[in-house]
Amino acid sequence: MSEIRRNARQSHIALAKQVLSIALERGMRRGDHLPEQAFSEACGVSRTPIRSAFKMLERNDILEWRQEEGFFLAVDAADQASRALEAFEEAEDSLARRILSDRADRRIEDVQSVSALVRRYGVSRNSVLLALKILSQDGIVTQLPGRAWAFQPMIDSPKSVDESFDFRLSMEPQAIMAPGFSLDIKRAGLLRTQIDDFLRAGEERLTTGGFRRIDTEFHSLIAQSSGNRFVRGALLAHHRLRKASRRSTSMPSFRMRQAMIEHLEILDSLERNQFDLAADQMVVHLRRSRIRRPEAANRGIPPLTRGPRA
Repeated sequence: MSEIRRNARQSHIALAKQVLSIALERGMRRGDHLPEQAFSEACGVSRTPIRSAFKMLERNDILEWRQEEGFFLAVDAADQASRALEAFEEAEDSLARRILSDRADRRIEDVQSVSALVRRYGVSRNSVLLALKILSQDGIVTQLPGRAWAFQPMIDSPKSVDESFDFRLSMEPQAIMAPGFSLDIKRAGLLRTQIDDFLRAGEERLTTGGFRRIDTEFHSLIAQSSGNRFVRGALLAHHRLRKASRRSTSMPSFRMRQAMIEHLEILDSLERNQFDLAADQMVVHLRRSRIRRPEAANRGIPPLTRGPRA
């Protein structure tokens, strides 16, 4: 019975995250009404689970309930909603995070059986399967024939980080230059709002977690907009892996602000259909990010104009 309750909680958390994401995409603000029927249709579920998701959001002070009126958004700006969404991501089953942490620290081999993970963590088989399902959604593990699961390579070492940048320097400009690139203007507008809120925030409100969330959203938007389905799929999978591989290293605020400004410059060029310029800006942005990363400290900084290493 406890496993049934846990699975139900996972479903409610996922649905609550989806509700909040839709509210963000629609540019909703504090005091806006969230109609149950509209969100039921948008999420593809009945009104009963939507109501449960709304109540979960209310308990976390993201929505407020008004008698005989319904649920209303209780956060004031996109950055607050983004931080609330981060909190929901943190609320997901801790076992998946423990497995991911052990994998990043090389304490788990490339191939694992469910029974081995059950013994390692002292939990039920269903708990392990749920955690593996969560990780598989981000491309971290893949189920093999039989009962074994294979972990994909992580971006967890200086060499793998370099390889990641090499891949992105090749693919992200190509995503922009491929015929049929089509920017989602509504999503780009929401992203602009989040970036502007980040840039206006005081030093005490700037967090590496908030930066990384917006950074991932920006690069995923570029990938999603590509007219080449294979480039799009490869990049989206890689960005999921980047998100899953990130550790708790901090970043200086001036570096985060500069990266956000570069995001805005690329969006400006894309919205003017200046794809050649946007691709060039993406190359410069990625090279700057490469030499700014914490792992690059005290290792020498290559010239900005130097191309990817052989």
